[in-house]
Amino acid sequence: PGTGVWNFVCQDCQTSIPGVDQQFKFTQPAVCRNPVCVNRIKFSLDINQSKFVDFQKVRIQETQSELPRGSIPRCVEVILRAEAVESCQAGDKVDFTGTLIVVPDVSSLATPGVRHDKSRGNNKGDNAAAGVIGLKALGVRDLSYRMAFLGCGVENTVQTEMTGGIDPNSELTEEDVRAQVSERDLLRIYEMSKDRNIYQNLATSMFPTIHGSDEIKKGILLMLFGGVAKKTIEGTSLRGDINVCIVGDPSTAKSQFLKQIAEFSPRCVYTSGKASTAAGLTAAVVRDEESQEFVIEAGALLLADNGICCIDEFDKMDIRDQVAIHEAMEQQTISITKAGVKAVLNARTSILAAANPIGGRYDRSKSLQQNIQLSAPIMSRFDLFFVLVDECNEVTDYAIARRIVDLHTRQQESVEREYTMEEIRRYIAFARKFKPKITKESQEFMVEEYKKLRQRDANAMSKASWRITVRQLESLIRLSEAMAKMVCEDEVLVGHVKEAFRLLSKSIIRVETPDINLEEEPEVPEPADNEMDAEDGEQLRITFEDYRKISNVLIQHMRDFEEKNKDTEEGALKKKELVDWYIAQIEDEIDGEQEMIAKMNVTEKVIERLVKVDNVLLEIGGGVEGDSPYLVVHPNYMVD
Repeated sequence: PGTGVWNFVCQDCQTSIPGVDQQFKFTQPAVCRNPVCVNRIKFSLDINQSKFVDFQKVRIQETQSELPRGSIPRCVEVILRAEAVESCQAGDKVDFTGTLIVVPDVSSLATPGVRHDKSRGNNKGDNAAAGVIGLKALGVRDLSYRMAFLGCGVENTVQTEMTGGIDPNSELTEEDVRAQVSERDLLRIYEMSKDRNIYQNLATSMFPTIHGSDEIKKGILLMLFGGVAKKTIEGTSLRGDINVCIVGDPSTAKSQFLKQIAEFSPRCVYTSGKASTAAGLTAAVVRDEESQEFVIEAGALLLADNGICCIDEFDKMDIRDQVAIHEAMEQQTISITKAGVKAVLNARTSILAAANPIGGRYDRSKSLQQNIQLSAPIMSRFDLFFVLVDECNEVTDYAIARRIVDLHTRQQESVEREYTMEEIRRYIAFARKFKPKITKESQEFMVEEYKKLRQRDANAMSKASWRITVRQLESLIRLSEAMAKMVCEDEVLVGHVKEAFRLLSKSIIRVETPDINLEEEPEVPEPADNEMDAEDGEQLRITFEDYRKISNVLIQHMRDFEEKNKDTEEGALKKKELVDWYIAQIEDEIDGEQEMIAKMNVTEKVIERLVKVDNVLLEIGGGVEGDSPYLVVHPNYMVD
């Protein structure tokens, strides 16, 4: 649907017909200007003598805050021309200045036979409307109209107002921004950058209504600053956006974090995992009403380009829908090949996700991957994983309860902020313009810390976190760059790397598991007896790490023994032989007879727990009094 003033040439007499206005549909001259020529149909367009104007059709939707009660968001088509074209992108919050107009419904004109067939079918056997049917059969069609908005001016007022006149997604450097910002705002930004405690103050000022969870607040804060996006010599893009996932029990303020970020960030899309499909998150290919061609409709990740996408109930997403965002989370692009449309779209967004553990509660005795229903590729794409466990602690419970009661009774007075939200938005928009470089000392420190993480992951007997890969090293680099941006530094110093490493370690170390009670019997329903709790203080306990270490050594030895003697009659070990073998292995660590007896007791209790509670070992024989039973490993058990 081009607009402008077009020139036509009559194909019969070659007369030029200038100045034919084009308004929302293709318009030919009614008749040739030559009084001798009677041509009314055959005209050709003279492209060289015609004037064309850029034309764009945009569909806008109501924001959530402006919705009437019980209504769904309404959409209006906006027509842009000339310099207003391409002045806004999908996902922007903009103000249009213009007028409401009526345009012909070209989509109904494009299918001339549809209305006639429908009318003839509805009036079958009814001769009263025969005259109308006859006219439509001859090709006379009703011209219908629809409402549209002709936009003369487009302004990203909401976005620039929220960031104090600084567009966080523009390509301007910090010097250019300094010239745009007022002197008073620039002085306030300078004061904030010199605050020695700005890290803590920004985190608490952003989430004043949420008690505790300091590490999560700091992680989300660094996500807002982001790292530095780079491009290699080969043209490969390295993302600078930070992805964060929060896993935790119910009522631990996970959704509260997401909602506050959705309201705080100038460009943010909030969605729920259960109600989102792969096409809704990435992009869908639909047929245009007017041109009847296939066009691309942007999904949540495309709308949040250069912003943040908050996904709640991330674990409830279908597996096929989770796979759709693999490419967007690492390569930050979305590739589409549907219905003859092939395109690669940008999705340079940070993802903030919240998930519930399997069964509703986080099981401390299991690893992170066993607690949430996420695949290993998705988990490795998150830079930070935070676990929120709802613990019973008298001090913490009192503080949280006091905080909630204060919020409900005196809302304004209970909120304590060091900085206002406008100041934080302006400061983040300014700090994102910095592109810090990593110093030589920081590079060496990163390599050493990464080596420590790898060794700890290889030596740990816990099936704690996911495996430490190169992606965690890249996460360390991005977090260090975000720390440097936060203090408006041009270089990444060793102190920034240390804080980033501490935050990364907090997120990837598993939740501390409780000690193992070796005297604990498998759960059997018995009548309650208050006197049975008297000996709880003297029960034998070991840490989870020691329990996992002993059990792995015993099981590995049994597997090796079974593999070695699978063709002989001695295909299994006796319980007493297994205990004696383990004591022989650790005899260098034993100082006396008393300690040896204690070690043997612990080993026997561990074996007993593996048989009765964990069901990892199976007992065979041993029915005779004093006869030690044979032990075999469960065939389906895999050693960590």
